Amino acid sequence: MPIPLVNSIASWFLKKRFHQIELFLKYPNEVQDELLLTLIDIAKDTEIGKEYDFASIKNYRTFSERVPIKNYEGWQDVIERSRKGETNIFWPSPIKWFAKSSGTTRAKSKFIPVSAESLEDCHYAAGKDLLCMYLNNNENSQLFTGKSLRLGGSKELYKENGTVFGDLSAILIDNMPFWAEFSSTPSNKVSLMSDWEYKMQAIVDETINENVTSLAGVPSWMLVLLNNVLETTKEKSIHDIWPNLEVYFHGGVSFTPYKNQYKKILPKTEFKYYEIYNASEGFFAIQDQNNSDELLLMLDYGIFYEFIPMDIYDSTEEKAIPLSEVKLHTNYAVIITTNAGLWRYKIGDTIRFTSLSPYRIKVSGRTRHHINVFGEELIIENAENALKKVCKRTKAEIVDFTAAPIFMEGKEKGAHEWLIEFKTPPKDINYFNELFDNALKALNSDYEAKRYNNITLNKPKINIAREHLFYDWLKQNNKLGGQHKIPRLSNTRTYMDELLGLNNPVL
Repeated sequence: MPIPLVNSIASWFLKKRFHQIELFLKYPNEVQDELLLTLIDIAKDTEIGKEYDFASIKNYRTFSERVPIKNYEGWQDVIERSRKGETNIFWPSPIKWFAKSSGTTRAKSKFIPVSAESLEDCHYAAGKDLLCMYLNNNENSQLFTGKSLRLGGSKELYKENGTVFGDLSAILIDNMPFWAEFSSTPSNKVSLMSDWEYKMQAIVDETINENVTSLAGVPSWMLVLLNNVLETTKEKSIHDIWPNLEVYFHGGVSFTPYKNQYKKILPKTEFKYYEIYNASEGFFAIQDQNNSDELLLMLDYGIFYEFIPMDIYDSTEEKAIPLSEVKLHTNYAVIITTNAGLWRYKIGDTIRFTSLSPYRIKVSGRTRHHINVFGEELIIENAENALKKVCKRTKAEIVDFTAAPIFMEGKEKGAHEWLIEFKTPPKDINYFNELFDNALKALNSDYEAKRYNNITLNKPKINIAREHLFYDWLKQNNKLGGQHKIPRLSNTRTYMDELLGLNNPVL
């Protein structure tokens, strides 16, 4: 299809969709309220709907008073029944697909329901909107002259009791229209390979001669792929292989630790990065501006949002608030009600609002991935921003990291222990540690208070990880590829002790 025609079709769709987006930008709370009542009405005759008398719920207040907030464990029994073929439990249309997700690298697997409505009105709609926003901001884009290199964690799908489960990306690929494969690379056959290391080389072999104009995937694993591409082709820059490459759509993990490494292999200043915020449970937010680190919360994908301030999360005072009551720069846990039948579900992510008109956010971490053993409330965002500052000062580069508490013992005070794999290590690790400690103090007042005169916490302890330590640990745990990632922060020493054992094995 000629490019002008493709662009004119995209422009038509763009204008049509932007009218709908403008509606929730102008009336965000009204759109959310109407969405909630629509979801309640659709599900009023389900088992859950009858249990909580959805038919009599006419507003958010009644909904919030009557329907309890639950995590996956609270939903597990009814999801298992649905997986065995029972219908009309929490959503009226039959649930055929379940996205298998661990949430953390060692947690028991979760099976997230994916309805036909959530596939079409959320996941696929978001993919279209992402392209719309990018094209709207970049009128001279030549995106459709080539293909998108997609890197999912796709493995084969498994059928059981008439339902299908597997990686979300495999479900999405399996349900895509046949023409979608023509605009993507690698082929579905390669994308769905289960052996990650064999698949990596197969992707390289299949894509290096394609005209790739965009990349899409998780930053940690895309970086592995791109480095393999450079190693195979013996080129220094990705632009030498794909000269028309113009944008990387990324999500799944924070981009902050990887940004400098990407800039080295993608040195063109005009190259664009667009972030997305999605999960097995749904597609939540999209970067809607060039050169921005804020994400527009998408309010018409069949997802109703609530938020719990993290200072009362998991406490006796825990209470969720609707979108209309959120404040700027407060750390919130995200609660969702969806068109796949998840009602007031804790997804385990934390976000901050950077704008209230429109509602834009930044993902700040995970509800369970933080260190708060000593009241320091250290979150992933603090850690990544501190490391970014210190790496810039010391000209160091980081591949991966994790941290855990050193518990108090006797008269010994506590501390944080860090395990960091460097691509370019600092010349002086002690100086690096001093700068890092000071950066954390500047970013987190609770940490600073606990570190004051070593009142509770001693200075951090930094261990240097051997090359490929984190990759080897993921491989050992059968967690290579896709959304699998190293737990950055933990309140226990489980991950740390395992990794240290692999880093310094007892002979």
